[in-house]
Amino acid sequence: MQFLLINAFDCLATSLFIYLLVNFRDRRRRGGLSYPPGPPSWPIIGNLLDVPKNPSWTAYADMSKKYGDIICLRVYSQVIIVVCSLSAIKDLFEKRGQIYSVRHPVPVIEMMEMDWPIFMTGMNETWRKGRKLLYRGLRPGAIISYRQMMQEKTRELIAQLRANPKDFYTHVEELQGKIIMSLTYGYDLKDGDKMLEAPVQAAKLLSPLIRPGAALINHLPFLRHIPSWVPYLSYKPLAGMIRKLSKRVRNEPMDFVKNALRNGTAVHSLASECLQELECLPDQKLCVFLDIPASFLLTHTIETVSSMTFLFLALVLFPEVQRRAQAELDVVIGRDRLPTFNDRPRLPYMEAMCKELLRWQMVVPISFSRVSSKDDVYRGFFIPKGTMIVANVWAILHDPEIYPDPEEFKPERFLDEDGSVRDDPALSLVFGNGKRICPGRHLVDATIFIVSSSVLSIFNVTKAKDEYGHEIPVELGLATDQGFVVHPKKFECSIVPRDKVAEALISANALS
Repeated sequence: MQFLLINAFDCLATSLFIYLLVNFRDRRRRGGLSYPPGPPSWPIIGNLLDVPKNPSWTAYADMSKKYGDIICLRVYSQVIIVVCSLSAIKDLFEKRGQIYSVRHPVPVIEMMEMDWPIFMTGMNETWRKGRKLLYRGLRPGAIISYRQMMQEKTRELIAQLRANPKDFYTHVEELQGKIIMSLTYGYDLKDGDKMLEAPVQAAKLLSPLIRPGAALINHLPFLRHIPSWVPYLSYKPLAGMIRKLSKRVRNEPMDFVKNALRNGTAVHSLASECLQELECLPDQKLCVFLDIPASFLLTHTIETVSSMTFLFLALVLFPEVQRRAQAELDVVIGRDRLPTFNDRPRLPYMEAMCKELLRWQMVVPISFSRVSSKDDVYRGFFIPKGTMIVANVWAILHDPEIYPDPEEFKPERFLDEDGSVRDDPALSLVFGNGKRICPGRHLVDATIFIVSSSVLSIFNVTKAKDEYGHEIPVELGLATDQGFVVHPKKFECSIVPRDKVAEALISANALS
C-alpha cells in the first residue's frame, strides 16, 4: 500500500513539474504578451470542459459577448482561437492569409490514411494543382454547361414530390446525388443505386470527428496507439471502417470513368477532364488527378441536401414568403412552364430568397479549422505557431445589429428600395474565405435557385395535418449539430400541387 502511495505521489509530482515547465517555456515564448481573452482554464486540461458540443456556434457567440470577437481556449497544450467578427476574419484569413490558410492536422484523419481530400491538405504543390483544376472545372462559365442537366434532374424531383411527397428528404438527397455524380463523373445515378453509398457514409462518419474538441484523440494523439479491444478509447475500429470507405470513394466512380473513356461512352465531367489532363501531362502524379473528383464528391454529398431541406422548413414556417415568391414567378414566367436559369435575372425576390436561405440556417456555421504557420501578434495578443483557429460565421450572419430579427426568414434583407438585389459581402463567408474559399460555391448557388424556383412554381408547402385534421406543429430552431454540417431534425409537411394548372404541368411534355 505504501509503495502504491509513493508511486502515486511520484506521478503527481512529475505531472506538476511538466506542467510548470511547459508554462514557464510558454511565458518566455510570449515575451510578456498575453493570449486573446477567454474563459479561465484549469491546470493540465485547460479549457477542455469549456469546449461546447451542441450547438457550438451559439455557445461561442455567447462567449464573444463576454470576451470579445476573438476568443482563446486551451485544451491541454493546444491553443484554439475562435473568430466571431467580419473584421477579424478579413484581417487574419485574408490580409494575413499566408499565415492562416493551412489546414490544421487532424490525428484521427491521419489514422485513417485519408491524406488525399484537398480540403484537408496543406498548401503544398498537390493542393495548388488540385485547387487549380477545381476552379477551372467549377467556375461560373463551366457551370453553364451543366445547366440543362440540372434542370432535367430538378424535373425528376418534381415528379417524385408529386408521387410521394412524404419522402421529400429522400428525394432531395437523391437529387443532389444525381447532380454531383453527373457533374463529377458523368454517371447517371438511378434510384436505389449504390454508387453514392460510400461517400455519404464516409462524410457522415468524418464530420463529427474534425470539429474542435469533438474527438479526444485530436488533442491527445497518443490515443492512436490504444488497442482496438479497449472500449471507448480506441479509434482503430472506426479508422478501419472509414479507411475502407475512403478507398471506395476514390476508386469506384473513377473506375467507371476509365471504362467509359475506353469504350467511347464517356460524357463530359470533372473526372474526365482530370484524366485527359493526365494524358497531356504524363509527368504529373496520378494521385493528384484522381483525388480531385473524389474530394469534391466527399464534401458536397451532404451540404446542399441540408440547404434544400431548410428550404422546405422555411416555406412551412413563413407562408407569406412563399406567396410573394409565387406571385413573382407567376408574373415573370407564367404558369405554362417551369423556371430556367435564363429567368434568374428577372426574379429579384427569388434571388433574395436564395441568399436568405444561405444566411438563415447555415449548413456549416463553424468553419473548418486552420493552423497558424508561425508566431503572430494581432491587436496586441500573442498567437503562437500551431494555433488551431476557426471562424464562427454563424455569429456574424446572425448579428442582430446587422441583421435585425436574425431568426426570422426575411428575403427583403437583400433587396433595395427599388426592388433590386443588394449585394452583401459578408454572405460569401458561408462558402469560406481567402485562399480556402469553396470552389463549388457556384454549383451550390445554382442548385438552390433552380430547385427553389421550380418547387414554388408547382407546389404549396404547408404544415401537415394529423388524422383528425389538426396541423402538426413545426418549430423554429430544429437544427441539430452533426459535426460540421447542420441538418434540420425530421419534420412533416404537406406538399401538394397549387391547382389544376400545376397538376397539368407536371404531366405535360414540359416535364418529360
